[in-house]
Amino acid sequence: MTRSGPEPLSELLIRCARTLRRRSFHLLGPWGLSPHQARALRVIAEREPVRLSDLADALHIAPRSATEVVDGLELLGLTERVRGERDRRATYARLTEPGARTNDEIEAARAADARDFFAALDDDERAALTRILGKLT
Repeated sequence: MTRSGPEPLSELLIRCARTLRRRSFHLLGPWGLSPHQARALRVIAEREPVRLSDLADALHIAPRSATEVVDGLELLGLTERVRGERDRRATYARLTEPGARTNDEIEAARAADARDFFAALDDDERAALTRILGKLT
């Protein structure tokens, strides 16, 4: 393809991902969270209580990094650490009441933002894009 021709598909996809990431940073501003922290909050909400090593696996990060993420969320009062019921040596993270409320607010804001972002596509185009991206991933 020439410089004056259409952008390669991979470049368009990268631009789209960057746009979504910028929107995510902007969307999370009111809560003072990074996209990474918000993702951790979502995983904890889905699996709580979640063992820190399982959180690390879900986020594809090192266990030490998961500890740091939970430390940050704990400082904000959004999560707390608890000991395992069966294995008292294991440490789990769970949401606090403010953490659950924050997660619900963020999920609602994300859903609204996604509706806005994908509004340029009709139902058939959204379904096709979902199918295609699912196939690629």
